[in-house]
Amino acid sequence: MWVLKEFFTDPVLFFSFTGLAVLLGICVFYVVYFIRNTMNSDS
Repeated sequence: MWVLKEFFTDPVLFFSFTGLAVLLGICVFYVVYFIRNTMNSDS
C-alpha cells in the first residue's frame, strides 16, 4: 500500500500519471472516432 500512498503524496508522480491517462484517453477517443467514421463512409 505504500505505492498508493506515494502516488497521492508525490505531486510529480500524480501529475505525470494523470497526464498519461488523459493522453491515452484522447488517443483511444480518436482511434474509435477514426474507425467509426471510416466504417460509416459512403464512398
